[in-house]
Amino acid sequence: MAQLSDDCFAFGGKLMPVDEAVAEFDRRLDAVTDIETVPLDVAVDRFLAEDIVAGRAVPPHDNSAVDGYAVFFDDLDTDAETRLPVIGRVTAGHPLDDTVRRGTAVRVFTGAPMPAGPDTVLMQEDCRLEGERVVLPPGIKRGANHRFAGEDIAAGTVVLHAGRRLRPRDIGLVASLGLDRLPVRRRLRVALFSTGDEVREPGTPAPEGCIYDANRHALAAQLARLGCEVGDLGIAPDRPEAVGAALDRAIEGYDLIVSSGGMSTGEEDHVKAALEAAGGTLHAWRLAIKPGRPVALGQIGPVPFIGLPGNPVAVLVTFLRVARPLILRLAGGREPPPHLFPVRAAFAYRKKRDRREYVRVTLAD
Repeated sequence: MAQLSDDCFAFGGKLMPVDEAVAEFDRRLDAVTDIETVPLDVAVDRFLAEDIVAGRAVPPHDNSAVDGYAVFFDDLDTDAETRLPVIGRVTAGHPLDDTVRRGTAVRVFTGAPMPAGPDTVLMQEDCRLEGERVVLPPGIKRGANHRFAGEDIAAGTVVLHAGRRLRPRDIGLVASLGLDRLPVRRRLRVALFSTGDEVREPGTPAPEGCIYDANRHALAAQLARLGCEVGDLGIAPDRPEAVGAALDRAIEGYDLIVSSGGMSTGEEDHVKAALEAAGGTLHAWRLAIKPGRPVALGQIGPVPFIGLPGNPVAVLVTFLRVARPLILRLAGGREPPPHLFPVRAAFAYRKKRDRREYVRVTLAD
């Protein structure tokens, strides 16, 4: 079938592969360098600015993994029950000061420091008391239920590397080391605006022929999930001076500019021209991706610019595959490789050569 010149996927110029465009632009970016030290309760989703080294072992001392009785393994009969006097009691946070002598047992509880000497703990469910003696069964392994100091984390170990986006489990980890604050990169400041005479703000009337601005709000939510401070510059009408004014506002006090719409070659698409008129530079424009070919990567002075399409599906696809890894780089982190796995499609689909295509599907059992 012949492709008409007004086909939305007809374009005479060369399309840049997505990975090539992202890698090329990534090389031009420098992460924010400002560092803040914040309390643990507000550190989640922030990007760690420095390696975190364990200043103490976890656990910090040998301890019991169960409620039971701490004994010397060599005191146990391997074939019959063993009876030992119980000479003390140790609970979590209350160590036994005295060294334990051979031929005795100590009552211990989960997490309690192991008394000096014993090397094995038998679960209380397997034992019984006879007066002041405990009856211990045969068949236990040496060192059973004995957790050693540093078994989870050795002192001096790098537990978190700079650039990591902190998760709740990381907060718990550093708290277990006794830290109450963490050094993080300051939040990335992102200027965001949409373009289009037909675009209206949700909650306001939409005359015939107009649409509501889904893109800007979806992008703001995506940016917020990445820990960015979003400067909402609203909707710029389809006039070169209006788009230029939005760009002028965006370069003041922001680390990144993200726009939606106005990136095609139509007479009413002004973002590319406004960027160049403002002295900006385009490093990539039009990518080999569907949906989302009209994507621009450039900068105005020192401020990077990412121009995304106007189609709502295309804007989310290109945000995830193009903008997100670059934003993480600027914020001081890195996008982990995606986890890919094959699935069988219950439909036929023909893909064009030399273009990466994303298709919306529902995964079924």
